[in-house]
Amino acid sequence: MTSPAPAFAPEPADGRVYAARRMVRSTDVTPSGRLRLDALARYLQLAAEDDLADSGLVGAAVWLVRRCAITVARMPVMGERVTLRTFCSAIGPRWAERTTTLAGPDGDLLQASAVWAAVSRQTGRPVPPGESFLRVYGPAAEGRTVSVRLSHPRPAGSPAGRPWQLRVADFDTAGHVNNAVTWAAVEDVLAGPEFLAGPEQSAGQSRFPVRAEVEYHRAILPGCQPRLVTAREPDADVLWLLSGDQLLASARLAR
Repeated sequence: MTSPAPAFAPEPADGRVYAARRMVRSTDVTPSGRLRLDALARYLQLAAEDDLADSGLVGAAVWLVRRCAITVARMPVMGERVTLRTFCSAIGPRWAERTTTLAGPDGDLLQASAVWAAVSRQTGRPVPPGESFLRVYGPAAEGRTVSVRLSHPRPAGSPAGRPWQLRVADFDTAGHVNNAVTWAAVEDVLAGPEFLAGPEQSAGQSRFPVRAEVEYHRAILPGCQPRLVTAREPDADVLWLLSGDQLLASARLAR
């Protein structure tokens, strides 16, 4: 039986919706040709940065992702031309939610919902988005609010896991690991024997999770030596990046 198509949130009737276009290149895909999740995370981040630049709000604050959930009808494959349409879907005291829908020539493929915290460039502390942000992005949010609270549980006990190596290229201008790098850890799990569905087939579509969530608990800083821990739930795989007893990031892959 074919699973029903996931329900995607509609675009706002009024307010700012920004569109960007990309082609899925060979450097962005798995050996089977499916767009990798870490490459998708970069697509989402670039669309968000381009939207802020186009609105004239670059420099007002640094935006750091707190959590991101992706609902998938189908992942794009190499050579596809895709459109990303993004808008502010909710606002909090010191953060905001951005919803981005990625579509191909035949319709919507996936939708990502990410909560980003606004942080001062000078102090590194959370700050309100500001009146300019509310003026530009507030109408699309339509009065909706969002929490920054994280929901993934910690792993049980003190699991050993396996080392997960960081590279110099993983660090960005904020001085910590870029959010897309955590999605690379998810790709490691999808490709490994711990994933519940077995080897990739047909560009990864038959075994790909219908919803993938990542939560960022602590910044991963230079000198950190993360380890990757995985577990299975009845309908999902869960993974954690830990440093000692500190939880750095977590992900849940539901089918």
